[in-house]
Amino acid sequence: MDKIFRETINIEIAYATCDKQVLKSISVPADYTVEQAILASDILAEFPEINLAVNTIGIFSKKVTLNTHLQMGDRIEIYRPLVIDPKQARRIRAKRKKESP
Repeated sequence: MDKIFRETINIEIAYATCDKQVLKSISVPADYTVEQAILASDILAEFPEINLAVNTIGIFSKKVTLNTHLQMGDRIEIYRPLVIDPKQARRIRAKRKKESP
């Protein structure tokens, strides 16, 4: 029997919580989509709070869809929802700084 050869590419998958950062390097078939790569990485087992229907996904900080096809060296980034709006956080810090002696 002939073994079917599929070209593979090397990619990374990144996810971070407040306590932990993970960067997984994996090889996937060259025709894989973002979703297929995430599923193949087993990152969902490590972080069950990730919901691909909710979390925003990017490649090198550029938002992409789960159907986006990958290229060699891509870094898939899974973003978690913000805990607080950055503008609101700046206002709170400024207020605290103003109030402190």
